Amino acid sequence: MISASKRNKNMKIEILFFIYMIIINIASGIMFSYDKQAAGKNNRRVPEMTLHILEMLGGVFANMVLMYSIHHKNRKFRYYGVTWVVMLGWVVTFYFLSI
Repeated sequence: MISASKRNKNMKIEILFFIYMIIINIASGIMFSYDKQAAGKNNRRVPEMTLHILEMLGGVFANMVLMYSIHHKNRKFRYYGVTWVVMLGWVVTFYFLSI
């Protein structure tokens, strides 16, 4: 049986992780949206590596939604292929962490 203090500690970690995921997805979504806007105005773009790093840090969920809702980078296989692999990695991680 898990003690009450250990259960509270686990709950705090889960809350902090949830807050982290919200923040990283907002940051990733802002960068992704900025890149879309910069592409339309021929301004300096966000490097794809930066977008992928944000995805690996957890921002893949916002980028995936934005990729298809604002139609940005959804036809570039080299980009979205990596994004789908990162998404799969996060889904598998969540699956194994929930057991």
